Amino acid sequence: MIDQPRLLADFPPLPGLIKQHCEDFVVEEIPLYPASGEGTHTYFLIEKRGLSTMQAVQDIARALNVRRRDIGYAGLKDARAVTRQWLSVEHVPPETVRRLELGGLRVLEATRHGNKLRLGHLAGNRFVVKVRETEAGRLGELRDALEHLCRVGVPNYFGQQRFGGRGDAWEVGRAMVRGDADLALDIMLGRPSAADRGAVLRARRLYEQGAYGAAARGWPGMFRDERRALKSLQRTGGDKRRALLAVAAPLRRFYVAAYQSHLFNCVVARRLPAGLGRLLGGDLACVHRSGSVFQVGDAALEQPRADAFEISPTGPLFGYRMSWPAGEPGRMEAQLLAAEGLERDSFRRRGLRVKGGRRALRFRPLEAKAEVGADGHGAYLELRFTLPSGCYATSLLRELFAGQSTRAKIAGSGREERS
Repeated sequence: MIDQPRLLADFPPLPGLIKQHCEDFVVEEIPLYPASGEGTHTYFLIEKRGLSTMQAVQDIARALNVRRRDIGYAGLKDARAVTRQWLSVEHVPPETVRRLELGGLRVLEATRHGNKLRLGHLAGNRFVVKVRETEAGRLGELRDALEHLCRVGVPNYFGQQRFGGRGDAWEVGRAMVRGDADLALDIMLGRPSAADRGAVLRARRLYEQGAYGAAARGWPGMFRDERRALKSLQRTGGDKRRALLAVAAPLRRFYVAAYQSHLFNCVVARRLPAGLGRLLGGDLACVHRSGSVFQVGDAALEQPRADAFEISPTGPLFGYRMSWPAGEPGRMEAQLLAAEGLERDSFRRRGLRVKGGRRALRFRPLEAKAEVGADGHGAYLELRFTLPSGCYATSLLRELFAGQSTRAKIAGSGREERS
């Protein structure tokens, strides 16, 4: 993982603990569109706590006797939190969904709509975050820092949870893009580290010993793709290329997306010192209101729009169909790709077709405020803010808080962001 410099380099971050209790981190989805009330799909709003999105989907699918892939969702939410999000299922009446009684979640609403809910069908998320063991006396400083971030924008880094529980998902993706199946599987299935525990640690050690069958039996039940790859290795006498293709396509896409995210973060870090709102000739700029992207000709002419936060420069989500900027931004991105030993067509090979795209280098928090409070667990600083879809609360929080908060805020399922 690269070092991710903070925008607020001159602001001494506050200490603090985040996610000490599920109720300390509350997230509510803002739907991209309302349900119509008609159609074969049932849209339902759930509130969950202590559950990842994928675990909730699995539990609901089992209770409704449908396949897990039949459950649609717009976004993935943390396990160590209270989250409210919309899901969908087809050919199951709303009244049946409303009767669901499952540990860790409850159904708040259910209605009908005409299509399945898809990843990305989301306008944004509202957050309420309680930070404990911090310095409430610096509330004024915190508010000033938060106001500054709302004015100039937050670095749009992908958060640590994007890179899996061990933080090395991007390395698997890089090996895949380079066509190195051996290395991809070695990282995915072996290389035990301090982050591994129990059965997973034992399974990784067995893989390192070449005991593929025993390793397959050792992985816990939820790790279906790891077991599938290991059984392929056992069946083919260690053919790692075939074993990698045995991994389900969504997981392979997750690893490559993690690598794309890593490279995007590299560009954010490189452009941060000059200002993420500063346009350069040749930039591909994003229009925040519509999401459209255009190439900047005269940077000085367009800069007032960036200053007003109407537009922002974008960075690369590398892929074979990604639009490339011109001028200095284009040279910077080409140099980064070359330093990785890759070409544009590296993202198009057998079992790998990644189109790519663009992503704004910064985002603007909305409705942001900070207050002090107390509850049965003690005193806290409370932050409330709304973020656009795809933006990470951790990227905002790391600008303001340091120390143990950085570790605590990413607690939960290490596999949540992979699907």
